[in-house]
Amino acid sequence: MAATIAIDLGLKRIGLALSYGNGLVTPLPAVERKNRNQAANDVKKVLNEYEATTVVVGIPMGSTTEDEMRRRVAHFMNLVEFAGEIAYQDESHSSQEAEELMKGEIRYKRDGRIDSLSAKIILQRYLNQLKK
Repeated sequence: MAATIAIDLGLKRIGLALSYGNGLVTPLPAVERKNRNQAANDVKKVLNEYEATTVVVGIPMGSTTEDEMRRRVAHFMNLVEFAGEIAYQDESHSSQEAEELMKGEIRYKRDGRIDSLSAKIILQRYLNQLKK
């Protein structure tokens, strides 16, 4: 079954979320980023494990950093050696949205849950756009 995985690329953690195209999006454990190569290898393992055919990467569209982010993402995905489709989705305010969802649920910890919830929001937005 073809999987789509969203990536919220951060400097400390990489949030991940998964969907099989059925409209259901599940956050996956985030990848702790020690260095670029380790992070790329860990993401590659996840993409292979779920047999991902599409990767949706959140970037701040319309911002002054959009081109720079696309360049960084392209470089990272080269390290991952992903051969499938790479799509970009506006990630504006996804982290704030994720933090709002988490309020009161658990004490705020830097364990990657916010990052993966952010990736879930990015993937949900992407899938909603496809329906339109």
